[in-house]
Amino acid sequence: MDTTELLKRVRKIEIKTRGLSSNIFAGEYHSAFKGRGMTFSEVREYQYGDDVRSIDWNVTARFNSPFIKVFEEERELTVMLMIDVSGSRDFGSSFAFKKNIITEIAAVLSFSAIQNNDKIGVIFFSDKIEKFISPQKGRKHILHIIRELISFEPDNKTTDIGMALRYLTNAIKKRCTTFVISDFLDEGFEQPLKIANQKHDLVALKIYDERETEMPSIGLVKLKDAESGEYSWIDTSSKKVRDSYKKWWNENDEYTKDLFSKSGVDATSIRTDEDYVKALMYLFKTRM
Repeated sequence: MDTTELLKRVRKIEIKTRGLSSNIFAGEYHSAFKGRGMTFSEVREYQYGDDVRSIDWNVTARFNSPFIKVFEEERELTVMLMIDVSGSRDFGSSFAFKKNIITEIAAVLSFSAIQNNDKIGVIFFSDKIEKFISPQKGRKHILHIIRELISFEPDNKTTDIGMALRYLTNAIKKRCTTFVISDFLDEGFEQPLKIANQKHDLVALKIYDERETEMPSIGLVKLKDAESGEYSWIDTSSKKVRDSYKKWWNENDEYTKDLFSKSGVDATSIRTDEDYVKALMYLFKTRM
């Protein structure tokens, strides 16, 4: 992709996603993600009705009169986007490739973050950390993120979600809100997920295509595994083959839903041919 075409695509995505974040998500995002906690503001004299647990006993002893600590909500967040850039994101059918939907969702979340005066950073991962963009503010930074989302080509094609979550836990020292955007076609990341969610506020966005849920009966076809690069001949006219694939998909889907629930991770699934706005709005409202 040449520079002119890249800039056109960046501008097109900016116009669409910035409008969505301004007109639709502004209030919901602000309410759903409330900041890291409370910060100390001042000490003042105790007043009737104040919580006695807020009494500053050192100051009280010094002045021989009760004083309390006053705290204010710390609004500024650090938001991290963990983007799965493995080979399976290149799949798509009737509406769009998964990677295109991921790009738009990431852009919407980025603009929502900066409108809320939050910092935004990105971790691109496959079976290794492909790229780290440190959290910053501002439109220039968001446009840099969008350019990377459109043009980034990973070194590797396979997936290791557990590795990426361990990196997040170790690399980001302060608590942050992290959106993990992936198709979650992986296993064995239960423990890293739980540990990461104890330190940070994780939100899982599962992106999938309708064609991934079941195999159509179209005869003998040659398929390529997007992550391993291996080719296989599949007889899709066989009901046994189709049922086996459907069972695998359903088991993986139930596995991820159960895992998110047990780990306390808020999650939603977004299909490439469906309106991701509704899914994000519902997710935000459930967090309020």
